[in-house]
Amino acid sequence: MKKLLVIDDNEAVCTALMTLFQLQGYQVFVAQQPHLAKSILQQQSIDLILQDMNFAQGEMSGAQGRELFYQLRSEHPAIPVVLLTAWTHLDMVVELVKAGATDYIAKPWDDQRLLTTVANALKIKQLTEQNLKAERKQQERLGLFAGKDLCGLVFASTAMEQLLQMALQLAPSNAAVLITGENGAGKEGIAQVLHANSCRKQQPLIKVNMGALPADLMEAELFGAEAGAYSGATKTRIGRFEAADGGTLFLDEIGNLSLSGQMKLLRVLQTGEFERLGSSQTRKVDVRIISATNADLTKAISLGQFRQDLYYRINVVQLHLPSLKDRVDDIVPLARHFLAGQKSLTKKAEQALQSYSWPGNVRELQNLCQRALLLTLADEIDADDLALPQEQLTAKKALDDLDKQQIEQALQQAQGVVARAAKQLGISRQALYRRMEFYGIEPA
Repeated sequence: MKKLLVIDDNEAVCTALMTLFQLQGYQVFVAQQPHLAKSILQQQSIDLILQDMNFAQGEMSGAQGRELFYQLRSEHPAIPVVLLTAWTHLDMVVELVKAGATDYIAKPWDDQRLLTTVANALKIKQLTEQNLKAERKQQERLGLFAGKDLCGLVFASTAMEQLLQMALQLAPSNAAVLITGENGAGKEGIAQVLHANSCRKQQPLIKVNMGALPADLMEAELFGAEAGAYSGATKTRIGRFEAADGGTLFLDEIGNLSLSGQMKLLRVLQTGEFERLGSSQTRKVDVRIISATNADLTKAISLGQFRQDLYYRINVVQLHLPSLKDRVDDIVPLARHFLAGQKSLTKKAEQALQSYSWPGNVRELQNLCQRALLLTLADEIDADDLALPQEQLTAKKALDDLDKQQIEQALQQAQGVVARAAKQLGISRQALYRRMEFYGIEPA
């Protein structure tokens, strides 16, 4: 419930304004003199002030109101002030509006115009507070990652912030890192951050999709081959391990590697030594290994599909990248990044994006944005332009959406404390804030 403070020496005016705004669901405090208003401001968290300009009988200059306004602006700069008076002095009105007054309403007022003015001022105040909060969070993030190379990653979620903090902590070491997560979630981006912030950053980062390597060419691809080592090998071939010497080797989808390939890989990881195909010369390399998989390797070990000794070699430290549906705060910033300022998103489009379950993760979001850019003629992309599969939207809502009544009831029981209400509903505080915004529920 928003709290309004009416400052007017006329008791009838105070009563009329209190009745008008209480009927609209506001909590109204009244003060007939400036010193009483200051006392209320010290005791209550006021959202908006309605201020008269004269407080003594026969006074019409507005000087008292002018003095009070500047005091309020100095002591409570974040509270919007709407000025009310029967005596209009245009030059003073212009001065005070320039100094920060939200609006100026002449007495007798029009109820609807006054209600609209107050509602708009409160909306602007809320947006300003949200923007300031977002700016503070961004500044904190910039400070946290100052001097670090995030390789262009776009994120706003706490989950990604914590993951990147851990990645940056691990980056300077030579420890083998296993990145787990669904396909398309962005595991390669985390590998790039690990390399870019390591002491090996001036050396190459070599990427290998292990699942795409044919079994008969895996050895030649990783370790290289001499000319004539196999049919069609007309010249010496440098393998990925040699190419990555001094740098980092990123082994993507390592869970898809065959057992025979796993055995050959294990020896190199243990000793750093290997021979090119068709050569007896042992070569040694200094390579940091970063692996990634969307598979459950512990389950694969129990089924005999993945070597346990290899698992321990590649999994000194594990980083888990949550799927996009579990990083809802990242969806809209990523979409705006992919749209690259060419088009904007409507509020409904943003809500549709956040309601979708994203089985294809970030890769799917990128493709969808590219398609929307090509097919949308207007400057703004609406929810219908996204053409999201309805069954995925429905499934997402069925899983975790709460209705407005449940949220309001929880907030009431928690006396407006969002963290307590979120705990009661079994969701995160950020998730509750998103649903409150969706249903138009304002924090107490």
